[in-house]
Amino acid sequence: MQYDIILVFGAEYFDHPLCGVAIIKRLLEKNGYSVGVIEMPLCEKEILSLGKPKLFFGVSSGSIDSMVRNYTPLKKLRAEDKHQKRAVRFPPDRAVTVYSNWIKKRFKDSKIILGGTEGSLRRFVHYDYWENRLRKPILFDTRADILVYGSGEKPILEIAKRIKNGEELKAIEGTCIISRELPDGFEVLPSAEEVISSKSKFCDMQLQLSIKKNLAQKIDTRYCLQYKSPKYTSRDLDEYYELSFTRAVPKELRGFEFSVVTHRGCIGKCNFCSLTLLQGDRVVSRSEESIIREVKRITNLIHFKGNIDDLGGPSANMYGLDCDKCADGICLKCSSLDRSNKRMISLLKKTRAVLGVKNVYIRSGIRFDLTNEEYIKEVALHHIFDTLRIAPEHVNKHVLQLMNKDISGLKEFRRLFYKYSKNKELSYYYVSAHPGSGEKEANELKEIIKEDKNPEAVQIFTPTPMTISTCMYYTGLDPKTKKKIYVPYTYREKKIQKNL
Repeated sequence: MQYDIILVFGAEYFDHPLCGVAIIKRLLEKNGYSVGVIEMPLCEKEILSLGKPKLFFGVSSGSIDSMVRNYTPLKKLRAEDKHQKRAVRFPPDRAVTVYSNWIKKRFKDSKIILGGTEGSLRRFVHYDYWENRLRKPILFDTRADILVYGSGEKPILEIAKRIKNGEELKAIEGTCIISRELPDGFEVLPSAEEVISSKSKFCDMQLQLSIKKNLAQKIDTRYCLQYKSPKYTSRDLDEYYELSFTRAVPKELRGFEFSVVTHRGCIGKCNFCSLTLLQGDRVVSRSEESIIREVKRITNLIHFKGNIDDLGGPSANMYGLDCDKCADGICLKCSSLDRSNKRMISLLKKTRAVLGVKNVYIRSGIRFDLTNEEYIKEVALHHIFDTLRIAPEHVNKHVLQLMNKDISGLKEFRRLFYKYSKNKELSYYYVSAHPGSGEKEANELKEIIKEDKNPEAVQIFTPTPMTISTCMYYTGLDPKTKKKIYVPYTYREKKIQKNL
């Protein structure tokens, strides 16, 4: 059989809505295309396993960047970690580039479409932590035809249609291409030459990045063009998450087999997070009816024992915060933001009431500064499996400001949680060695963690491409003010902060 499309995927494939490649595969199949998947090829010969596709190869490292998957924040190989609980296959370093080059070698005239986190966050000149230098956009390393960034459902259908009809791959929303010409209507970023020679220009570029704009960056004599992201609606998400998945998952993901995604996007805009440049800074929620239909289908699955493993998204309680009223960057401070949690509370109650459902858990974590007493009571009494995860990230005010997470209300949240929780606990996620954090700030964090019963994790900050925090790490500057900030660069200091 010759497939229309072959997806080459740098992780384990599973037919479940938590797997982005599975959503793309199911959506393409719904639209009449035959799709094959090559999961985590480890050598060039494995690229040949399904032959040549009629239309294109889609290449992705999956939801996790291959360099983040393969290396710790101190650049040690995860494959050599003695604490690994199971045998793990690791993709090649820079998997998207490696896979693309294998394909070009074996199938010279095949179209290659890049996607996933690794490709998306390398769509312009970017700082590479593992080589400690700036690299060109990934399209220049891979010789791929086009890159799909962020949520890829709408672009991939348009790309498939155009290749089938022999049309050009230009001006497709949600994609990047290489062009000899600079079209009208593009905001121009500082060029590769400018950002390589000036850290101030790199900061300027960082502040221009957005999925809402047509952006162009000059690389040698050519341009890398980004076409703004298409808009996704509740109806779109309802369609994607209700596709006919088998929901079979690998053994290590069994705790999330019966998870349900409620929304996309995040209004938090944390500086260390890439979500704003993937899904945007607005929330798009699925309809309540669609979510309930999915839960009802889950109750009919043979292995379902009555527990919905997780009901949520990037932050579970952002469901229902869909709003286009505020200007960029001020959602959390906007008076129009509905902080009642009423849509989420309604959804939790209706999901619990579905015949066959015993428990509905929230495991994806919540944003504690967007809660009220009614929501906290609902969650504490009915929706915690073991612990409820929250992410204060740090305690020092200056570090929190640099993270764009200068939030308050943790003490009141804790008081209300333990008022209603009988035998459940909170667990906390913190980041050490973030720009702005020195030994003094790390000691402040240590003193607070002493008081916590469940510090879930203290992770060393990893500079991943395109985030504002990574810009700070590379330049040593706050990109908004251009003022110098302290950055812990040495492995020794990073270890000291973590060990504290």
